[in-house]
Amino acid sequence: MVGGRVRPSQLRDLNVKGAVLSFMVAKGFNDMEVPHQALTMTRVAAACARDAEHAGLIAATEGLKSLIAYWADKPADAYHYASRGAAVAEHQRGTVGLWLLGLQARAAAVLGDEETVRAASQQAADRRERVVHDDLDALGGLFTYAPEKQLYYTVEAETLLGHGGARLAQQAEQAVQGFSDPTAPNWAFGDLAGSQCDLALVRLYGGDLDGAAAAIRPVLDLPASHRNNGIVMSAMRVRHAVMSGPAREAVVARDLRAEIEAFPTSRPALPHR
Repeated sequence: MVGGRVRPSQLRDLNVKGAVLSFMVAKGFNDMEVPHQALTMTRVAAACARDAEHAGLIAATEGLKSLIAYWADKPADAYHYASRGAAVAEHQRGTVGLWLLGLQARAAAVLGDEETVRAASQQAADRRERVVHDDLDALGGLFTYAPEKQLYYTVEAETLLGHGGARLAQQAEQAVQGFSDPTAPNWAFGDLAGSQCDLALVRLYGGDLDGAAAAIRPVLDLPASHRNNGIVMSAMRVRHAVMSGPAREAVVARDLRAEIEAFPTSRPALPHR
């Protein structure tokens, strides 16, 4: 500060930090299944990002809105926000643009738009070869879209379309393997659980009920403190697939369905005030 006045560079830095902090708080609220507070904090992050004139952060906040809508079962809203963010990030060299395309593909898959899924996934794959990590990637964590996560999103989009097969099963196993080392810099227990649920779905679609039960077992064994909104929603997708599958009356299917039904009820909830 000079003479009690804040320099423009200092003000921009404060806004960037405000956007990053608000983004992380919003993600936490969403994990705890409090979408209204999550959206409120995302709007705070977006306002800070705009004041900082940081295109990457502006795009990232659109991505977070898409993520919140996706887990709230609002795929049309998720697609809208992802598309808007992808347009902002079109000329960004970092990975935020690839994340927006992944979000777009997943939302399109829920909507049954296979053509858009293919186009978005292919565009993300092409852009991966030209990535130049930026200041957001340097932050890591929520602000970088690692190859492991890109594969997880690609597999998830395919499972949402109801696809299975040997090739997708191999990709799903690779996605799980990508998050198997908790000491790796890009490891995240939520992404690991999501990829394990996707593997279970792929195996179910291939008629391998025992393999599906084995794939989701680590998820069902997670402590209650780790059962965030996304993990619960992913597990419930597996439950739905078990209930609608041809082997739904098998003993393994009935036991698995019952265990998944109990999964969300044994986690702590955010207290209401």
